[in-house]
Amino acid sequence: MNTHEEEEKLLIALQSDEDINVAFGQLVALYKQRLYWHIRNMVKNHDDTDDILQNVFIKVYKNIKKFKGDSKLYSWLYRIATNESITFLNKKAKKYAISSEELNRQLIQNLEADVYFEGDEIQLKLQKAIALLPQKQQQVFNMKYFQDLKYKEISEILETSEGALKASYHLASKKIEQFLKND
Repeated sequence: MNTHEEEEKLLIALQSDEDINVAFGQLVALYKQRLYWHIRNMVKNHDDTDDILQNVFIKVYKNIKKFKGDSKLYSWLYRIATNESITFLNKKAKKYAISSEELNRQLIQNLEADVYFEGDEIQLKLQKAIALLPQKQQQVFNMKYFQDLKYKEISEILETSEGALKASYHLASKKIEQFLKND
């Protein structure tokens, strides 16, 4: 059975009243790790990522019956995770009355002290370079580089054309390359 058929069966179970709890457990098991790293790449903090991930799954559970299947299930999940992460970051910046750029700088500083960060010096430099990118370029770069998603999949998640995504990724790559050369 291919992934599309498995997703269809899971969706039917999620939208039926009898099987929802078992199916939801399967959904969490299937997507928890991928969504964790998607969120983690955006918010840079383990505890915040866990909180956001929990919110994502609560939102999915409450709204699964409204899912119409206009996109793939995982695209819908990633979109919710992306929006929850952006909302979290915007609230955090507003709470501390700082710009999103300043918040990104603080997140990177916190990442250096994070016991859950397993990267080396090169990974840290890469994260610093990514943090300097505009939010959309960060998202596209993270999804393409770290999660190896195809442009078509990213297009469904971010609801943007593939051409725009390719341009964003290219610009992001060039900026990161320049940062790493100068650093």
